[in-house]
Formats: sequence, structure tokens, C-alpha cells
Amino acid sequence: MPVVTEHSFGAPAWFELGTTDQAAAKAFYGDLFGWNISDSPMGPGQYYTTFKLGGRDVAAAYSLSPEMVSQGVPPHWHVYFSTPDVDKTTSAVTRLGGTVIRPPVDAMDYGRLSVCKDPGGAVFSLWQARTHNGVGVMDENNAVCWSELATWDARQAGDFYRGLFNWATRGSANMPTYLEFSVAGKPSGGLLAMDDNWKGMPSHWAIYVMVANADEAAARAKSLGGSLKFGPFDTPGVGRIALLADPQGAVFYVITLNSAVTA
Repeated sequence: MPVVTEHSFGAPAWFELGTTDQAAAKAFYGDLFGWNISDSPMGPGQYYTTFKLGGRDVAAAYSLSPEMVSQGVPPHWHVYFSTPDVDKTTSAVTRLGGTVIRPPVDAMDYGRLSVCKDPGGAVFSLWQARTHNGVGVMDENNAVCWSELATWDARQAGDFYRGLFNWATRGSANMPTYLEFSVAGKPSGGLLAMDDNWKGMPSHWAIYVMVANADEAAARAKSLGGSLKFGPFDTPGVGRIALLADPQGAVFYVITLNSAVTA
């Protein structure tokens, strides 16, 4: 399993689940993906869960606060993007039309972070690594391989993130409304233009977890109390995909890549 030791500027670097039942989430994802659990205290009655795969950090989870729940924040997966200077990049968010929800703050000696919102309303975070670089494994079975923004204004989103992270972007031959972004020459995610089929859904970031068999993973998720939201379906030239929700309602994708993609 290749070890990831650093993340380029603008690359998805950390994936974090906010949930209303942390114990249940640990059981669900641990069983579904074979993730091991490491809990760290965060304060009275609180702890932070790090999911591990092959001894490497693959994702994390925490409990949504009562204030967040009362404000209508649902269980969700959250994406952090790497930056060498979180204060500078956070300032650029505002300049480019985004909003800073939480100004830069130190996360002990692990790193420095901020929480932001793009012009379309999608929430994301910035991460400046110190002792914690982010995930230590990606692009392997049962690890995150792709991050995707579903947005109501793909052109605006593309302009914003290109300006913020210097992403290289290109259109998709198979999906005319899809924009793929690359970081340091590596395809890392995409921007999906939502349509009427997404009516009522706000713009949001989501993660894809690579699996050996998307159909089996979807069936397993359902047996563990999750739900199938869409699929499984084939995307020509890419792979087989299913959109799932965990028992608390946080949505995520699983994908089995075509052999030509993984070669």
C-alpha cells in the first residue's frame, strides 16, 4: 500500500465525518471498509476518531455539537484542502467571493485550519500541516480516491477554485456538465453541475471511496443500516458507482474503477 507523506497545495488532504452518533458511525465504517479505530480525547465526554487502513490515517469522525444540530447542520463528510499558508489562502477566499466561517486557528501542534464557504454555499476547510500531514493513504481499495463538488453554478465554482488553488481543469468527454480538476498533474476530483434532479439540495462536497466491487459494497452498506440513494451505475471510461448514506444520513460514494483507469 503506497504511503502518502505530503499533499500538494490545493489537494484534498483530509476527510472528516460530522455525525450525530459517533459510536454507530465507527461500527458502520469499520465494518464496511475494514477501517481500524483510534480515539483521542477532545474534552469532557468528547473524543475524535481517526480511521486507519493498513496502519495509515484514512479519514476521521467527530460528533456534531448541539449548536450545530440546532442550526440544521446534518451529518456529512467534509473535505480539507492542503495549503502551505492557511492565513494567506483564507484571505484569498474572501477576495474571490467566498466566506470565512471560522478564521484560522491552531489545532494544537497538528496544524492550522480554517473553515470556509465558496460563493455557491459549499463548505470546505483549509489545512496547513505541521505534525499531521493529512491522510496517509489514498487511491487504494477502501480509501478515498476522489473529491467532488456538486454545485448549482459550475462556472462560478470553477473560477473560484482555480483562483484559490491554481487548479488545472478540463471538461469530461462523457459528461458535458462535469469539470475535472488536477493538482500537480494528478487528477484529484471534479465539479458536477446539479440539475432539477437535485432540487432542494444545497451545493456540497462529497467523497468517493474506492472498493473492489461497488455492488457488493452497496449491499453491505444496506445490511449495516445504511441506504442506497442512487445506483449502482456505470460511467463509461471511469467505473461503477453507487451513492450511499450511512445510518445517520451522511452521504458518500463508492466506486470500482475500470481496469483502464487503474492501469
